[in-house]
Amino acid sequence: AGDAPAPGPVGYLLCDLMADRTRPLREPHLLAVRDRLAAHDGYLVVTVGPTAVLEEVDPAGWQPPSVAEVLTAHLTAQLRALAPDPATCEEYTGRESARLLALPAVTGFLARDHQLREAAAFAPALARHAAGGLPADELDAFSLGALESQVREWFEEDEAALPLRDKAFLISLAAFDGGPYALTAELSDRLYAELLRTQRPHAPADVPVFGTHIGKRLQLARAERRQAEEATEWGPVRQWVAAFRDDRAALVLLRELWTAHPSARPALVRWLRALAEDGRPLVRTRAAATTAVLAHADLPSAMALLIEEWAASPRYRHRMVAASALALAHFVGAPNVPRILDGWSQGEDRPMRWVAIRTHALIGPERPAGTLRVLRTVVRKEYEESRREDPPAPLDEAMVEELAGAVELLLLSEARETVLGELLASYEVDRPARDLTLAGFLRACGRGAEPRTGPESGPGPGPGAEDEGPDEEHPPGRPLVLDWYREAVGSPATAWVAHGLTRLWRAALGDSLHSRDALEVLRLWVLAAGHRQDVEWALAALLPALVAEPEDALRLAHLLRTMPGEDGAPPPPVAARLLTVVPAAGHPVPQPR
Repeated sequence: AGDAPAPGPVGYLLCDLMADRTRPLREPHLLAVRDRLAAHDGYLVVTVGPTAVLEEVDPAGWQPPSVAEVLTAHLTAQLRALAPDPATCEEYTGRESARLLALPAVTGFLARDHQLREAAAFAPALARHAAGGLPADELDAFSLGALESQVREWFEEDEAALPLRDKAFLISLAAFDGGPYALTAELSDRLYAELLRTQRPHAPADVPVFGTHIGKRLQLARAERRQAEEATEWGPVRQWVAAFRDDRAALVLLRELWTAHPSARPALVRWLRALAEDGRPLVRTRAAATTAVLAHADLPSAMALLIEEWAASPRYRHRMVAASALALAHFVGAPNVPRILDGWSQGEDRPMRWVAIRTHALIGPERPAGTLRVLRTVVRKEYEESRREDPPAPLDEAMVEELAGAVELLLLSEARETVLGELLASYEVDRPARDLTLAGFLRACGRGAEPRTGPESGPGPGPGAEDEGPDEEHPPGRPLVLDWYREAVGSPATAWVAHGLTRLWRAALGDSLHSRDALEVLRLWVLAAGHRQDVEWALAALLPALVAEPEDALRLAHLLRTMPGEDGAPPPPVAARLLTVVPAAGHPVPQPR
């Protein structure tokens, strides 16, 4: 007994003391406890939340150790037990610790937002891997497994530990990850009301107006709030946005919610349907993105409960959400989306056919030749249905515009050369294919040529353009197709592209159904040339190539002599300069360089 070590100080920890206005924590309380602790050399740590009521007590902010420090300390303890020789224990521990901490699985783990408890649990896994008892793929999966465990824990917590309103906020944050915090919180309360309807169907939804603490709410969600510039229909604005610190959290949470908690589906479906009705483009876009994640997790349910209903709706807004959801679902790996679209393209349901065309345009660059075959089949079907009537009925303008918009997007995509080759090979087959090609081509030519004073002028925007912001790479006044022509004409390897674009231009100018639109696009290009010298040079190279017959020269010369300038002004000076390259003007034609 005489050799026993003297007892050391005794430590106590009191976590999350509830100190409200009825029971505040006062200085006399701490003084009394301090006297008791001093009697046996003890100490006490008290933690309180951000809303604790303190009187004459100065709290000390606690900064936890880093995840790397906790992992290193726990790993060192684990490796000491594995040391083969006690004499070289420290050398072995240091060497193995440095080797393990440099593994890609460990650096990836430390780069994520993991909790200290997860770091402590990762250390034994690393030690097992060092001893040969844990394969590398399981070590790589530890980080994602820890996140999945956290998400399951959130949904498994009872109402006392994690109220339903906080669960609704977590779901809303997953749908609006990186979006404005105020919007996320507003829509989370709508979801909370829907969840209450499921939980208490005969009781009114009671949504508290106040009582939420932003910091505590984001801490619970392992999220952060920061200022960022958000694009709006009125231009960019600075807003507070909220985002999970782990960029995988939103996908994991939505997948877990949809597949493991079917009782929440009715409320979630009602909420997403309401988001698809919202007047704010951002909200509708996030509804589509959330539905895409659900479709990736369980395609049949997402199709039956959400996407098919939107796709069959007569409302444009609903069909847009359906198309965006299908396209995004395809991009994140949902199966069978092209098969669904091919079926809808051939079906009799016209709204669904429209959705199929819009979605084909969005995913078409992955399989441009197949997409163009589908578009030609649909446009021929439209012409056939029109001719069945006696007298023939007019074409469905909305469907025709959508088909042309699909061709436009394909021509402006990364697969543009393949698309151009397919169009050149097929546009002269029949009238429907010709109209489809020329209408889509002229729409693509109008992109980037919008006058600076009126971005809504000229050919209409393509699919999805209603929610797009300004194009920084190609600002107004720099036509995309003309840029493409300028790049192609200067290289022997792409000379066929320049020749192909010229062929389509000649066809459009010489076609009675498309010549007016073609001349309008050329007018926009001339106005753009008045602002940019590179556009003028490209147009000066193109105009002579468009002259195959005397009528072509007369048509172009008449346009350049009589076209109005911006805001009804006389023809701009650039029109007179460009007139000199048109053979009908009686001047020599310069050869393009």
